[in-house]
Amino acid sequence: MATGWSMHAFERTLSRVEGMTTTISNTRLTGERAAFGAKDLTVVNTIFAEGESPLKHSRDLDIRHTVFEWKYPLWYAENVTVVDSSLLETARSGLWYMDDVTLRRVLVAAPKTLRRSRHIVMENVCMADAAETMWSCDDISMKDVSVHGDYFGMNSSNVVADGLNVSGNYAFDGGHDIEIVNSTLLSKDAFWNCENVVVRDSTIIGEYLGWNSRNVTFVNCTIESLQGLCYIEGLVLRGCRLINTTLAFEYSTIDVEVESTIDSVINPSGGVIKARSIGELIMDADRVDANATKIITES
Repeated sequence: MATGWSMHAFERTLSRVEGMTTTISNTRLTGERAAFGAKDLTVVNTIFAEGESPLKHSRDLDIRHTVFEWKYPLWYAENVTVVDSSLLETARSGLWYMDDVTLRRVLVAAPKTLRRSRHIVMENVCMADAAETMWSCDDISMKDVSVHGDYFGMNSSNVVADGLNVSGNYAFDGGHDIEIVNSTLLSKDAFWNCENVVVRDSTIIGEYLGWNSRNVTFVNCTIESLQGLCYIEGLVLRGCRLINTTLAFEYSTIDVEVESTIDSVINPSGGVIKARSIGELIMDADRVDANATKIITES
């Protein structure tokens, strides 16, 4: 197939094989909507260059060893698999309003990828500029995914992640039904305004962790947070380590059992705290009922 196809040449080629699976390979496509509405399409060793929305309104796509260089490459697309491929920084807002998308061994250098999409699988994916990425998405499975950027996962739901590494603030703001294991989050204000969150065997470092959330559980985690774990209804910690974590649990209802000292605790609303020791315990009688919280320490 010729290099540098126009949209009309692509449409004529599709019309000759209607009803069959079509393959594009070793090709550079340019022009707006270069492969608009494609169906049952395999794309191999191809570059989508200048031109917006090359695969908009497509379905049943198998994309491999392909590079996306321009904006909005996959919008309103269904049943899409992208493997061993890249979205350059200029492929901004790349995957929106999608249903059933799988990314494997994909480098995403563009921000605002994945918006209002569902049934998402990501494996061995690197999101080098993940600002405002994966917003308002549902039914997400992530394995060995690295993320660099603020506001990752905002308002997303039904998230399962194993080996997720996030460097960027405000992760998962407004999300619900989230389960994360074997992960590291360097994220100020992670898990704000969330509901039904479970994090296991992970490290979380960042100020103001978990504010204004409900039903949040950490199991065997290492946590460092200034004024973290406050304003939470139904906070559970099991076998965790709170390192350099100060002014914790303010106005939270808690069931806390940790393996470390807690540097300081301030005004929990009620529940149980078990720890090796508490460096400073602040209970303001005009703000909380101190008798509503049971404190158990080794010293």
